[in-house]
Formats: sequence, C-alpha cells, structure tokens
Amino acid sequence: MLNASDYFSYQPIHGAPEAAAAIFAGVAVILVYQTVKALAARWVYLLVGTAIALSIGYIFRAVCINHASLALFICMNLFLLLPPNALALFNYKAIGEIVRVSAIQSPKFWLRPRFIVWFYFASDIFTFILQSTGASMTSQDDLADTGKWICFTGLAIQLAFLTSFIAIIVIVQRNRLCTVVKSPRDEDCVQAKKQLMKIMFVTTALLYVRTVYRLIEFADGYGGKIYSAEWAFWVFDTVPILS
Repeated sequence: MLNASDYFSYQPIHGAPEAAAAIFAGVAVILVYQTVKALAARWVYLLVGTAIALSIGYIFRAVCINHASLALFICMNLFLLLPPNALALFNYKAIGEIVRVSAIQSPKFWLRPRFIVWFYFASDIFTFILQSTGASMTSQDDLADTGKWICFTGLAIQLAFLTSFIAIIVIVQRNRLCTVVKSPRDEDCVQAKKQLMKIMFVTTALLYVRTVYRLIEFADGYGGKIYSAEWAFWVFDTVPILS
C-alpha cells in the first residue's frame, strides 16, 4: 500500500495544510462579508470562489497525508493548481472595467474593454483546460510524462499572457483618461486609481512568481529537487496566493 511519501516524494509536514485550509476558509468568509456590504458586482465573487477552492485543496492535502490515495492526490493537485487562474481573471475584469467606465474610445484594439475581458478570459479558460488535463494525468504512470508537459505548456502560455497583461496595466496606469470611481476612504479619483493600480501590479507579480515556480517544478520533474522541496511549495505557491 502506498503512503504519502510515495506520492509527494517527501513526507509532508502535519498541521500546515490544516492551518492553510482554515486561513483560506476565513478569508472566504471575510470576502463574502465585504462583498455583500459593498454591494459589489457579481464577478467580485471570483475571489470568494478561489478562497473556498483553495481551502478544499488544502483539506485534500491534509487527508492525503494520513490516508494517501491516487484519487485524493489528483483532487488535491486540481484544487491547488487551478483556482489561482480565477485570480488572474479577476484582474483582467478589473482592468477591463476601468477602461469601460472611463469610456475611452481608443483606436488600439488591445485597449478596448471587450477585448481585454474576453481575450484574457479565453486565455484563462484555455490554460485552465490544459492544466487540469495535465494535472489529472501526472499521477498515472503511463501518462505522467505526457501530463507533465501538458501542464508545463499550459503554465508557459499563462505566463506569456500575464506578461502581456502587465504591459496593459502599465498603459492604463499612465493614461490620465483612465479613471477610477473613488471610495469613501479615498481623497480623490487620482488616489483611488493609484491604490487600485498598486493592487493590480502586486497581485499580478505574485501570480507571476507562482507560475514561474510551477513551471520550474514541472520542468524539473516528479521527484526532482524542486518537487521534493516542501518549503518551496509553501513559499512560492501558498504565500503568493495568500498575500
């Protein structure tokens, strides 16, 4: 009978997955409260869904440590690998909304809100399908290598889209015609935009770090130095998403 170290290539520490699951569940509750209180748009619930999915992923990890099985390991990988895509989608939608509300008539197609939202939404769905397909194959001996490279391809494409999206954030940030509706906590629209752009840059950069880590992990292969280093998972996967 296989144990946890056979799947993880190391003996995972106890307590950390349970703590992470509780933290993300708490974050989900806080986000629901803030979203309802602010009467935010429905797409803001992407953040809530991401937190819930990650909490479930860490629950699967905790259970898998004590009762290892292929099904649990695959579910854990799916729930930890895929939800961060929703965070990227949230950022895409936020920038698209800024451009839409500003009513900018740009001749450049990549600055049209419809293009920003749907182009990056399609890219997110495409990379999501690749990563979910690859992740479901990595734990099967005869399909592990194929699954690894499918996952790698999905992550590489996601990284390319994130890079191009950072360029769009810079353009929107520098364009004075792109305005943001201020909240009661902001002095004016300029400060509101500055704060929102800072959030966009930081969250996208953290997603970038996490995606690079996952790319290196899959390139290194199952049982490689990166895959076998549990600290790397917590530092470069959990912390960036939690931040």
